[in-house]
Amino acid sequence: MPDRPSPERFKPEMPQIPGVSGSVSASAAKTNKTALVVAGLVAAAIILIFGGRWALRPKQAEPTAAPPPQIEVPAPAPDPLAALPHANETEPGIATVGEMSQPWSRKEFFFQNRLTGRDVPAFLVRLPSGSPTQPSGYWAFAKNAPYGDCPLEYISDFAKLKNDYGYRSAKHPMVGNPCSRTVFDPLRISNLPGNVWVRGAIVQGSDLRPPLGIELKIQGKRILAVRME
Repeated sequence: MPDRPSPERFKPEMPQIPGVSGSVSASAAKTNKTALVVAGLVAAAIILIFGGRWALRPKQAEPTAAPPPQIEVPAPAPDPLAALPHANETEPGIATVGEMSQPWSRKEFFFQNRLTGRDVPAFLVRLPSGSPTQPSGYWAFAKNAPYGDCPLEYISDFAKLKNDYGYRSAKHPMVGNPCSRTVFDPLRISNLPGNVWVRGAIVQGSDLRPPLGIELKIQGKRILAVRME
């Protein structure tokens, strides 16, 4: 049997293109590699450019939390009674002669009762008669009625005396007890049992006596409250 030719003997040769040598394929491969390198460099440059712009962008300030609202607490209203004079044994002054220069001017004050230690609300009234440098030119009395402790009123409004008290004869300010509708006249003197003369005679009403009087002294230009009935 004749020998078969070995397959290696029949390897086909690469086809040869006329005018093109075998080095063309190697050159194309080299060109592709260079293109890849250039593309990589360009991509890296783009990343660097945009990364730099991002890093250099203006920083936006972080929003700060709004401070809590300030709640203004109103200051307590001043106590008008705290500003009134408080006469006691150590400091009996309640006013000055200059303050009470006008007839029928009045001023509120507190007088400390030496027996109880309590501060008794009181009125000081400048009378139209008498010298302003003499105690007789004033009338000081406890604000509360002697019986029942109803607060007395110093009334210069004649319409109020007429409407609230039914008293129509007033020609000057009066003192009234709104609980009993009693009217006291600051210019009139009343004689109490024991031959005690007090100011503020009752001209209308059922109260048993005039308001409790407070003794006054004048020291220079100061008016002092020294003793209460």
